[in-house]
Amino acid sequence: MKKIKDYIICFINGFCMSLADSVPGVSGGTVAFILGFYDKFIASLDDLFRGNKEKKVSALKYLFKLGIGWIVGMGLAVLFLSNLFDKYIYEMSSLFLGFIIFAIPIVLKEEKDSVKGQYKNIFFALIGALIVILITYLNRVSGSTFDIDSFNLGTIIYTFLAAMLAISAMILPGVSGSTILLIFGLYIPIITKIKLFLHFDFSVLPILIVFGLGVIFGIIFFTKLLRKALDKRRSATVYAILGMMVASLYSIVMGPTTLDIPKDYLTLSTFNFWYFILGGIIILGLEGLKNFLTKSN
Repeated sequence: MKKIKDYIICFINGFCMSLADSVPGVSGGTVAFILGFYDKFIASLDDLFRGNKEKKVSALKYLFKLGIGWIVGMGLAVLFLSNLFDKYIYEMSSLFLGFIIFAIPIVLKEEKDSVKGQYKNIFFALIGALIVILITYLNRVSGSTFDIDSFNLGTIIYTFLAAMLAISAMILPGVSGSTILLIFGLYIPIITKIKLFLHFDFSVLPILIVFGLGVIFGIIFFTKLLRKALDKRRSATVYAILGMMVASLYSIVMGPTTLDIPKDYLTLSTFNFWYFILGGIIILGLEGLKNFLTKSN
């Protein structure tokens, strides 16, 4: 029974993470932090490449279970949800605003030992917020798409480096890997290539392999740094993450401007209150489900 619960929890965690990762302005790392598996996720990624044999096996098992949910969620997002975000971007933006706003108190409760009495670390929250705001601004002013159809050395290097930075951002709560890809002009091309691959067009495989290798190297270099920060400077790191989460509200508001056909940013007139409440209900429901599934462990 415990194993079944573990599989269900990992599937739900991976599924929710992938849905967030597929949306510009939202981070899968935020979901991991909210649902309480962020430390285990980062530690497992690090152990997979640097741990001993026992740790590698344990990390691989955990990430495999998490990955099943992630793949299912990303497949659904790529095949079905991309059109939803184009047609109902203001409703979706309102939904994710509710998601983040209702999540922040949960994070504060879970990390009260790291936050309470450590108010000098508010500086790191400001730094985290500024990083997200700067990335969002760069995304708005870039607005170009990079051509990856011509498979040459320049395209390979560019795609590899962009993938490294994107996965680093995707792991961080509050920073969207999709937004990084948008800044580099690779979000639409990569999503398009993944769609083609899912429809059994294997001609896109070389560039997807390059992108995948960039993701792997990004994980290797970044997770060690982040794991050390969480172990040795947890309070400062948590404050920085909270700053990123708060600033991600700005990223979500500006999200409609990053569509393939840009729209105006979210305003009070386009804000949808009921989707905002639905976002809150979802996060509270996920928190309740997490507590229910883990209380007997």
